[in-house]
Amino acid sequence: MSQKDRETEPRWYVVHTYSGYENKVKTDLEQTVKNRELEDYFFDIVVPMEEQIEIKDGKKKTNLKKVFPGYVLIKMIVTEETWYIVRNTRGVTGFVGSATDPIPLTDEEIRNMGFETAAVTVDYDINDTVKIVNGPLESFIGTVQEINKEKGKVKVLVSMFGRETPAELEFSQVQKM
Repeated sequence: MSQKDRETEPRWYVVHTYSGYENKVKTDLEQTVKNRELEDYFFDIVVPMEEQIEIKDGKKKTNLKKVFPGYVLIKMIVTEETWYIVRNTRGVTGFVGSATDPIPLTDEEIRNMGFETAAVTVDYDINDTVKIVNGPLESFIGTVQEINKEKGKVKVLVSMFGRETPAELEFSQVQKM
């Protein structure tokens, strides 16, 4: 592992585990982090779960199901020591990526999984005039009505055929005039 891989900002990494060992890996890692006082390097350890409603014999039952069986997500700062601790936890087969360089998840992957919403900054505000740069309304000019940072969307009023028409667009589809 080279110096360039040591980062100062925590990133999300995916760790492959033996099937059925996900929760054991999570608790063992949390205990190791606590015992070695490495809370400054490990920020979150997650076994992604989703509720699943099952109806049997007319009765509704709610179960938790693993979203990614065989995987645990860890938000951490990678150093020689933290990399070694994770790799040598019982039940871990390795990081997703190459054997020596764990590859962090991209911000888009993290948002798609719903773990974190990265702080999105746009250079326009409500009532600003923007130009649509791609999509079916490309090159139209409009006025920003609403900015939804959670969804990454902006609502723009576009003048078409003499009428104001609202259009919901991705942040990347518009730019400030």
